[in-house]
Amino acid sequence: RETVVTNGMSEFARSEENANAALCVAVDGRDFGSSHPLAGVWFQERWERLAFEAGGRTYAAPVQRVGDFLDGRPSRKPGRIRPSYTGAVTPSDLHLCLPDFATDALAAGIRQFGRRIRGFAAPDALLTGVETRTSAPVRILREEDGQACGIAGLYPAGEGAGYAGGIMSAAVDGIKAAEHVMARYAPVRE
Repeated sequence: RETVVTNGMSEFARSEENANAALCVAVDGRDFGSSHPLAGVWFQERWERLAFEAGGRTYAAPVQRVGDFLDGRPSRKPGRIRPSYTGAVTPSDLHLCLPDFATDALAAGIRQFGRRIRGFAAPDALLTGVETRTSAPVRILREEDGQACGIAGLYPAGEGAGYAGGIMSAAVDGIKAAEHVMARYAPVRE
């Protein structure tokens, strides 16, 4: 498919040499450039194809040192911090595979966190991209009672249904869906 998608997953023991953290940028339908129902999918695929290009067309994930990212120049070689990403990586320029609003927001966030957390914005820290799948690009609409619009008995929830952007928010949305199911099929009697 000539696309690259990464995932910032951490091992359960959190015992890696360096931290593995994710920085997310809000994206909504206005950013897709179309109102077509699949515009969000096409939006994701565009940046995933550009990540493939930025990674040298080898399926390596593009990486960029934070200092280079903030200064707007491509990385040519890794610094002293090794990637925690387990796949192949290629030094690159993440500005080539992210929209301007995303790189602007990421730069602002890195600088902000860097003022609060020592080492967060270290020039040799690595950014790996792109992770375009923090939430579904298509949302299954649901009624007030949690059921899918027009489909009784279907309770869309979590990331895949477009209502969460991570493990914790998906869990909370799942709890809410379970509460809707219980209210309908096993109401509490007093």
